[in-house]
Amino acid sequence: MSASATPHAGPPAGLAVAQPLPDLYPPRKARGPVRRFVRRHPTIVVGGGILAVVILMALLAPYLGTVDPTALSPARRTRAPSAQYWFGTDMLGRDVYSRVVYGARVSLVVGFAVAFLASVAGLTVGLVSGMVRWADGIIMRVVDGMMSIPPILLAIALMALTRGSIENVIIAITIAEIPRVARLVRGVVLSLREQPYVEAAVTTGTRTPLIIWRHILPNTLAPMTVQATYICASAMIAESILSFIGAGVPPATPSWGNIMAEGRALWQVKFYIILFPAIFLSLTVLAVNLVGDGLRDALDPRMAKDA
Repeated sequence: MSASATPHAGPPAGLAVAQPLPDLYPPRKARGPVRRFVRRHPTIVVGGGILAVVILMALLAPYLGTVDPTALSPARRTRAPSAQYWFGTDMLGRDVYSRVVYGARVSLVVGFAVAFLASVAGLTVGLVSGMVRWADGIIMRVVDGMMSIPPILLAIALMALTRGSIENVIIAITIAEIPRVARLVRGVVLSLREQPYVEAAVTTGTRTPLIIWRHILPNTLAPMTVQATYICASAMIAESILSFIGAGVPPATPSWGNIMAEGRALWQVKFYIILFPAIFLSLTVLAVNLVGDGLRDALDPRMAKDA
């Protein structure tokens, strides 16, 4: 009698079936580019967010419940902060909130304009000094002489020769900041000039302007960008100092320095006149410096960290 094939009836009773092990290390979800950027550069995000709010405040000043920042109302002078006057009024009855909001325009314009102009002028001077050997000594002696004077004192001296205006403030602070940029660019150029690819370009007869455009200039943009953020913050502080001592923009123009200068006589009893513009100035300078620190970490490969 032949044994008939019986179908598989499963494991014997009482015998446990091996279960698959749980996945202890599940695959990580791919992060989007925005999340990766936020994780790797939080200082840029925080600083950029604060700076964006200040910029929007300056652009939308007429739509933020403000009034004419130059309108005088002696009957309402030195009013304390209230629902009608959010930041109070100054000794001439002007709304401090409106003056602070409009004052952001002056600080931002001065900061960005000085950063751009000083970067362009300093980049030009630094490139010439680093690439033209015979001009290096002459240019650097002039730069050393300018750097021997503190930038704010140099700006005050230049403003003493002109009348107070935003344009003159920008020019004075720019002249005071150019030596710092020129020194930085010259150091970078002297380092790049010794690189093998630059020496190879010189050996093959490539003209100096083409070497600068192809090899030198692209490698100076990263440090220049970081330096420009610090110049922007420094220019905002310098403009406030000049306005505070009466050497900056005209007193009728609302700026954070002017507001603090007008409130210093009453700061012991009406401290809010100085408090609010000081807070906005500090936050704006802090935001610009945070962006600069974040850009330094992001653009310097030696300091970059993998997420």
